[in-house]
Amino acid sequence: MESRPLKTVIFVLCIALAVVFRCLTSWAQSGEEMQVLRMFYNDEDLVISPTRHPKPISQVAENITVITAKEIEDMNAHTVAEVLDRVPGLFINFNRDFGATSLIQAQGSEERHVLVLTDGIPWNFLNSGGAETNSIPVGIIERIEVIKGPGSSAWGSALGGVVNIITRPAGTTERPTGTISASYGKEDTQDYRAGLAGRAGSVGYYLFAGSQDADGLRSSREFDGYSLYSKFNIPLSTNVAADLSMGYTQPDIGLGDFITEGLRQSAGSHVFFATASLSAPLTRELNLSLSLHHLKQKSILTNNSLGWGLKGPPGVLYLETEYDEKTTGGHGKLVFDHGQHTAVLGVDIDHGKLDQVLEAGAFLQLVGAPARSTSHPDMDTWAVYANDTIVLGRWSVTPGIRYDHNSITGSFVSPSLGVTCLLGNDSLIRASAARGFTIPPLSWTSGGALFLDPNRSLDHEEVWSCQAGVESRALPYLWVKATLFRHEVDDTLTKDLYGAGPPGYNDLYANDGEITRHGLELEAETLPFYNMTVSAGYACAHMRPSNEHGSDNIYSCNIGIRYDDNKSFTAELFGHYVWWDLDKAWGASYDDFIWDLNLRKKILSRQGSDADLFLTAHNLFSGSQYTYIDSRNPETWLEAGMRLRF
Repeated sequence: MESRPLKTVIFVLCIALAVVFRCLTSWAQSGEEMQVLRMFYNDEDLVISPTRHPKPISQVAENITVITAKEIEDMNAHTVAEVLDRVPGLFINFNRDFGATSLIQAQGSEERHVLVLTDGIPWNFLNSGGAETNSIPVGIIERIEVIKGPGSSAWGSALGGVVNIITRPAGTTERPTGTISASYGKEDTQDYRAGLAGRAGSVGYYLFAGSQDADGLRSSREFDGYSLYSKFNIPLSTNVAADLSMGYTQPDIGLGDFITEGLRQSAGSHVFFATASLSAPLTRELNLSLSLHHLKQKSILTNNSLGWGLKGPPGVLYLETEYDEKTTGGHGKLVFDHGQHTAVLGVDIDHGKLDQVLEAGAFLQLVGAPARSTSHPDMDTWAVYANDTIVLGRWSVTPGIRYDHNSITGSFVSPSLGVTCLLGNDSLIRASAARGFTIPPLSWTSGGALFLDPNRSLDHEEVWSCQAGVESRALPYLWVKATLFRHEVDDTLTKDLYGAGPPGYNDLYANDGEITRHGLELEAETLPFYNMTVSAGYACAHMRPSNEHGSDNIYSCNIGIRYDDNKSFTAELFGHYVWWDLDKAWGASYDDFIWDLNLRKKILSRQGSDADLFLTAHNLFSGSQYTYIDSRNPETWLEAGMRLRF
């Protein structure tokens, strides 16, 4: 008997093939449909992540993906994790509940290797090195730029990749524009958002407020959060402007009952972030930018007993961990743009402080844990970087280098070299080589954790990486992109059980591993045929030896079918499959597709405003994708809502 995943794949592919066949046979019937297939990105599209200065994406040698605000809106995403889960080459470990926490991995990397930025602020936790994105409201996002592979020559500690979240700009018109949306679904899932942009006098502004709430699509996974954000653009003279932004989010989440461990987990966070920047031309060819930023993340993770085993009666404290992190820093950048050269010279300075408190319950105290332990490690970092984009006809060459120094692991030099070449008018080849690194988490070097001693002699993890790819629309009616990658990682951090020795015999991390990651990414998208588009993506990563999660091979597959009449109705069916290659002891289940259906219908369109109704069916066929037996994903659930633009 065929398995359910296979049946659903066959069902959707049959629909896709039937649509494509029908449209191909009718291609000559509609002159309005005769349009040249664009490349995945238009040449005028600019990205900033590769060199930290806007450049055409056709000159970018790195393996990059861009997600726009329109795409985020069309998929009706509630969290950044849902958005990133659609990017080939990224592997997002989350249980798909409303507001769920997530771990981001790139091409087989660990989560601490991927740098997440919001408004240029490093979002990764000092204590663990990873980043939690459910504290970033998707409503404020203008676009997300994802670099898969080391981004250290521009950004520093980013061995695995960079996720650069760029927020919406301040408005430029006296008449305000904005969006108001509301949705409601199963188990009282609610998402309310309002955004407003405009100009008051000479000052541009963008304001946002959002609220999310859910009783939990799975037991004990309730979610409650709200967010506020503001951005202002203040002209100081004809050519000089200052930008100010500020945001606050407070997500509180029930992580669920972990039956096998006899624990119920919950987490609460308070996140405040602010930036101030100034940009001014010094000459016609030289521009200066300065910025300051501050991030405060306070998170509390609570584990209470479910009432069986040796962990005490129901509700009694097992372990509570509080992390109070503050990071303050600044950036300076000079850009020289003349002729064939766009050169960037920059400086980064940051100071991070972690206040860590562990409260152990009675059971842990019996086995040797202190009732309360605190630590207050900090870290200072500074860096100088330089790069140049040299355009020589159809060729673009981008050399880059960065020198980093931090008070924990010392210094590191990150060189990179990228080349792109336009082949005719419809194809582009890319190749890049880079050296990168990641700083160990502060809890592993200075703070410690439950039964984990800090190791102050830890060094950074480092990688030598190369990637090559091609992007082409040479095939009729089809855009394709293919990328090969190889990463050689040295001094990887591994846990040495009981390595701290007497008297406590706690665990210890050490730099004693090497790992090779290599693989392939494929993407394809058809030209719209009678308003129908079919897309697909595939990514695989092979690790030797296996990574920290015990995976030797991981791969994913995306399939999308989209209908857009360009007037009032859109429909999208999107499927995502992932294989984690985990040991059976995890009790995982992921050999399945997750299908989401999004429908949108315009119900009102007047000059300057319109309104949509939308409906989303999540996990349409109740597929299973989870990496731990106590973190099962929700089955099919529905939500509906309305969105007003003015």
